[in-house]
Amino acid sequence: MPSPPPPSRPRWVRWFWLICGALCLLLGAIGIVLPLLPTTPFVLLAAYFFSLGSARYEQWLLRHPLFGPMVRDWRSQHAVPMRAKQVAWGTMALSSGLAWCFMPSSIGWIPGACCALVALWMWRLPTSDRR
Repeated sequence: MPSPPPPSRPRWVRWFWLICGALCLLLGAIGIVLPLLPTTPFVLLAAYFFSLGSARYEQWLLRHPLFGPMVRDWRSQHAVPMRAKQVAWGTMALSSGLAWCFMPSSIGWIPGACCALVALWMWRLPTSDRR
């Protein structure tokens, strides 16, 4: 006897996850051109939210030519391409330097400290073969 299908989520819950996913994807897309806003974490979060809200949107994101490979790499091996690491480290260094120059001296070190922690975390992640 086949098992019954899993209960579906209420419509409002699916919409909530879809809106969260869309907002994260928008922030990730903005992060492509805005150095202080990271792209990859927002895209990965969008994939997670889409998986909770709609299999169709999740599959769309997985098949997307720009965002799909990073989500697939992350899901399969928790890996980040070396080129993505290098770009992230460079933009974080540039952004931290600019913040240090233009922010008040009492708090100008905070972006650099946050970026240094993220850079160390990223350094420890496996590197994928994809370029």
